[in-house]
Amino acid sequence: MNRRSLLRGVATTGSVLALNGLAPMAFAAPVEHAPVTIERLPKLSGTLTLYLGRGEGGLYENILAAIERRNPDLKLKVRRGPSTALANALVAEARMSRVRADVFWSIDASSLGLVAEQSSPAPIPADLSAQLSPAYRYKRWLPISGRIRTLPFNTGRVSRAQLPATVMQLPESDLTFGWAPAYGAFQSFITAMRILEGEDATGAWLEALASKSKPYAGEFGVVMGVSRGEADLGFANHYYTLRLKQGNAQVPVDLGFTENDAGSLLNASGAVLLNDSDLATGFVRHLLTEQVQSFLAREAFEIPLVRGVQGPQGLPPVATLKPPAIDLEALSDLKPTLALLRRVGVL
Repeated sequence: MNRRSLLRGVATTGSVLALNGLAPMAFAAPVEHAPVTIERLPKLSGTLTLYLGRGEGGLYENILAAIERRNPDLKLKVRRGPSTALANALVAEARMSRVRADVFWSIDASSLGLVAEQSSPAPIPADLSAQLSPAYRYKRWLPISGRIRTLPFNTGRVSRAQLPATVMQLPESDLTFGWAPAYGAFQSFITAMRILEGEDATGAWLEALASKSKPYAGEFGVVMGVSRGEADLGFANHYYTLRLKQGNAQVPVDLGFTENDAGSLLNASGAVLLNDSDLATGFVRHLLTEQVQSFLAREAFEIPLVRGVQGPQGLPPVATLKPPAIDLEALSDLKPTLALLRRVGVL
């Protein structure tokens, strides 16, 4: 499904209803395991201020365009920026009691948790949480889509049998690595490692890998570098490898997975409701519809968290993976991670 098909599918909802002689329906709670389709939602009207943390290569912009096209009386005012920078801006606004955003939509649970903790978010309506898998129901923010940490490896240089069961075993190997220490997803990964393994073990792990690792500005760069043989394997969210392979199925890179550790962290994008208006809630409802969730899975290769929506092609079923048991809200504790990265000298 490309941008045009998403726009067309969303925009024609009103005409489909009209052809059937029906008025738009008020929202009703979904049937168990059945995702809500966009035609069940009432139209949005009014001005909404959205803080958008990054946006997955512009694909989130496609979703915004589709929502605006379906809702001609909606006026979106969007502030864009890195997720951490926008989270810090919202925290500063909250301290001055001048929060400008109605919704914060971010790609990373650490920034979402920070805003939820430091501001006064509106509670998540129970019928929205009910659409998600039980493990992704939070009171102060709403997960939208998932991303799992992986070890993308060069198939011409490394066999799958050489991959360790946990990332903590990597310092013992002779492999070379690619990483993006300044990238938010990597910092969440290190935060999870701190929580699971402790500060000292995480610091030792970083020090051991620093001399064997090539830094990149972002994680798509990590995967590209691994594919070119600049490193044996890297650290990146799953979708960067899947996007690269979509463009060229023969590229010599594949996904490696660890088990029950930070290397297999299942993180989430999501939204914080900073206004309890029907407009803000209605906008977030659109993000959980079958159309948007399917678009994120097919085009962005993200993991839909709404039950009943098919996952991205090329990723094993999430039920077969073994992420660690960790509260994603704990990832908001980012300051010690940044201090550790600076102390070790990788940031």
